[in-house]
Amino acid sequence: RWWALAVLCLSLLLIVMDNTIVNVALPTIQRDLDATGSELQWIVDAYVLVFAGLLLTMGSLGDRFGRKPALSLGLVVMGGASAISAWSSDPSHLIFWRAVMGIGGALIMPATLSILTNVFTDHRERARAIAIWAGTSGMAVAIGPVTGGWLLDHFWWGSVFLVNVPVVVVALVAGHRIIPDSKDPHPPALDPFGAALSIVGLVTLVWAIIEAPQKGWTDRT
Repeated sequence: RWWALAVLCLSLLLIVMDNTIVNVALPTIQRDLDATGSELQWIVDAYVLVFAGLLLTMGSLGDRFGRKPALSLGLVVMGGASAISAWSSDPSHLIFWRAVMGIGGALIMPATLSILTNVFTDHRERARAIAIWAGTSGMAVAIGPVTGGWLLDHFWWGSVFLVNVPVVVVALVAGHRIIPDSKDPHPPALDPFGAALSIVGLVTLVWAIIEAPQKGWTDRT
């Protein structure tokens, strides 16, 4: 069980760290890709917007079709998009693949928590495992900028994305061997209209929070 938790925490570390590691690379990306200030903002925000917008929907699909396949698919998407992002030749391509990485993150995060609660059936062990899981998230926020700074001192800006690839490989191989599959035996009926509304609502909310400091809450454009 605890080895399974290690794999889940590694997967969580990947998606949380990826939200902060890119920040230290923005000046280098701006210089090398000739990106505007707005494009830099979207390089950061595309990941967050897609991740937040799809989180509930991807969690529901994982519960219905299997949490382990959802985790594996999310890792594959994250690893592939990270590798392509590292070799982006212009800002628009990087923004697009950052959004794809958000899809991978939205598959991974709810799957890790659902698998955790399924693996740890004892209440005290589950509480301890959730505390470790949550602590990993906080640790990843701090590790991201430090790792990004070290990589930029030794390699080019694409390394902040390529660093995800070996983490994905380890998590995929270990997860295939260790993590049991599970799904909700009585999943709720699919609600495409409700899912679409939740995606639009969450994306709109996150976009407003991101843009408000620059445009103000009363801006109508």
